[in-house]
Amino acid sequence: MTASASSALERDQQALLTALFAHPGEGSAGASLAALSFTLDTESPQAHRGWMAYRANGHALAERTLNAAYPVVAALLGADNFALLARDLWHRHPPTQGDLACWGGELPTWLAGSESLADVPYLADVARVEWAMHRAATWPDATVDTASFARLSTEDPAGLSLALAPRTTLIDSGFPVVALITSHKTGEPELSEVGGMLRAGVKQSALIWRHGVRPRLAPCPPAEQVLLRSLMVGSDLLSALSEASATEPANTSKLDFDFSEWLIGAVTDGLVIGVRTAAPLSSNAMESPS
Repeated sequence: MTASASSALERDQQALLTALFAHPGEGSAGASLAALSFTLDTESPQAHRGWMAYRANGHALAERTLNAAYPVVAALLGADNFALLARDLWHRHPPTQGDLACWGGELPTWLAGSESLADVPYLADVARVEWAMHRAATWPDATVDTASFARLSTEDPAGLSLALAPRTTLIDSGFPVVALITSHKTGEPELSEVGGMLRAGVKQSALIWRHGVRPRLAPCPPAEQVLLRSLMVGSDLLSALSEASATEPANTSKLDFDFSEWLIGAVTDGLVIGVRTAAPLSSNAMESPS
């Protein structure tokens, strides 16, 4: 293929993509279709049918891809509304990578700015957590250093810190976001209980990490949040525990955080993967996963 022929093919392919992703009903859609008509007789019945099939296939692909990443958002909106949302996002924020599993990260911001969804203000936070869980499949594998845990009994905790699973994430929400997600996925808690939590103004912080090949999700109480955030920036264990101990939950007069019990569960669940020498970290947590 000559350079000029290759250039013409690339131009035609770009014209087709531009027309396919242009938002229907807007001026840019008409302009992009007009540009495509220079290489494709878009007025002929056969070409028109092919064009419509291409666009319908793109919409179906958008729905399947977005539903895989945001199953709870899809359930909350309903199939028809979610299909319209997926098509809209497909045109407003078309894929920029060949792997469609990477497409859809703009949805949380899109939902947060939607006036038509103002009556479901928790939807954007649900989407943020679901996107973090979806992307967790691409996070680095964890290497557990079992032998390092012996350092906790032989060394000064002021010189030690805990190694967390790679890309461990904390997402704060003004809503019971973890309960909303687990209720739809596992049936616990029951939806009626989640409704009560919403009416009571319950807030939850979502903890997301990868254990083996599975993304894990859990609510993160205040003391544990403080501990984890401190560890995420490389604080030593003694300082992190001191900060966690100073946390005063609003609904209790006394902190109820047992570090030994927490550590056993965290190691078992793959959240803590070892003990390391304390040193400041440049970044270990994502507040808004991409």
